[in-house]
Amino acid sequence: MKREVKKAVALKYPEGASAPFIAASAKGFLAQKMLEVAAEKKIPITEDAALADFLSVQEIGQAIPEETWEAVAKIFAFVVQFEAKERGA
Repeated sequence: MKREVKKAVALKYPEGASAPFIAASAKGFLAQKMLEVAAEKKIPITEDAALADFLSVQEIGQAIPEETWEAVAKIFAFVVQFEAKERGA
């Protein structure tokens, strides 16, 4: 049986940018470390294995492909809700 390799992709969407871009990407142990640091820093984390698979093969610093915009928009909506909840807590 083939073991699934954990993947993590960090996205950034600076004000004024035309699309979010890939800020970091890792697999295996480094992906786990990315997730641990994000949790420690209270950076919102979502799981979407198919999207992570697709984005993890893109170049760091590259804008996300247009075909991922809808899925990524849902993630950024989650982030906005998460941050609003954190401010209200």
